Amino acid sequence: MTSFCVEAEGLTKYFGSFKAVDNVALKIPAGSIYGVLGPNGAGKTTSLRMMLGIVDPDEGESRIFGERPQAVRHRIGYLPEERGLYPAMKAREAIAFMGALRGLGWSEGRRRAADFMTELGLERVIDEKIRKMSKGMAQMIQLVGSIVHAPDLIILDEPFSGLDPVNQERLEILVRRERDRGATIIFSTHVMAHAERLCDRIAIIARSQRRFEGTVEEARALLPMDVRYAPRADAAPEAVAALLPPGARLQNGIWHFPLADDAVEPLLAQITASHLGVATLSIMRPALHEAFVHIIRQVDEAAAGEVTA
Repeated sequence: MTSFCVEAEGLTKYFGSFKAVDNVALKIPAGSIYGVLGPNGAGKTTSLRMMLGIVDPDEGESRIFGERPQAVRHRIGYLPEERGLYPAMKAREAIAFMGALRGLGWSEGRRRAADFMTELGLERVIDEKIRKMSKGMAQMIQLVGSIVHAPDLIILDEPFSGLDPVNQERLEILVRRERDRGATIIFSTHVMAHAERLCDRIAIIARSQRRFEGTVEEARALLPMDVRYAPRADAAPEAVAALLPPGARLQNGIWHFPLADDAVEPLLAQITASHLGVATLSIMRPALHEAFVHIIRQVDEAAAGEVTA
């Protein structure tokens, strides 16, 4: 039986007459990496803040570890979208200070800060003041400060924004490390590559509502596979086209066409029976980015239809 770390039902929030979040429900398995994805302004941050009890929902409720969020804040690590550190503090002290706010002893916080930074290859800036750091480096310090107290739930709002590729890789390593420790990690992003590499499950929020929930593979399966095929035998294009699905196009000697999951084996049987052979054959599932764009486009088209109706 699946154990859920977070259970949110019917989260709804108005800002004036604007409905920023509309009846969003999330159930997040314990010990998983969960991505909350969506375009800018979709309602991701407001949903996360209601889930954490930082913003009161106008409707709905959230439970974390079966409790009200306010009752378990010491078990949560949160990196907000708006970053902020005391610029005169040194990195080690800034991390220890953030841990102390969650009940971690000062000396233990300083020790863990040094361990984290060494593990991430940041030991050279352990005693550097925040004001002297790049924006991305300061963000990494705040990230470490968000998890130094070893929380059971870690929520990262757009954590990859502003990081260079090296620090993005460091962050991915850190996320996996915390998951392996037993923590549940939730992060929001509009960059699909990170979610595709990291997430066990995802939710896609668009126009204030949750539009998809499931695994990355389930999202990718919403689109047909992309097939590329070239015969080994010297065959007329018309003969090959007759074998392939309608709409197949020839480009630089290779045929390209979409194919549904249940049509793969019949196609392979047809190719084998035709004796055309196989010089090139690749069957690729579309990337999460393509599935995401597909879902968002459907939402936007439906909204446009409602306006013109």
